[in-house]
Amino acid sequence: MGKGKSDLALPLTEMEDYGRRLRSLKTRMNHTKKLFESYRDDIGDGSVNDALSDFESNWEDGREDITQQIDALADMSDAVVREFKKLEDELTKQVNEKMKVEDKRDKK
Repeated sequence: MGKGKSDLALPLTEMEDYGRRLRSLKTRMNHTKKLFESYRDDIGDGSVNDALSDFESNWEDGREDITQQIDALADMSDAVVREFKKLEDELTKQVNEKMKVEDKRDKK
């Protein structure tokens, strides 16, 4: 053990943020078709629009597997944070209970 330093440290804020960022990535990833369509008039060239449409069609084929994996990672991140906080609360409670000093002197 270190000198007052915890042997186990988990960056909970970053872990909480990790799940949120994964879900945000999934949302953005699933909106590529809308993004491509929003630039259709700006691009103008039909061959570019056709290529983007082909990409979106092919991308859609593998996207479901990727989104399931992203969901699983985000859920695991949430579970780690939840369980670590539960453990931390329980350990804190146990330490606080041990630290309580009962006054066993006779009160006269």
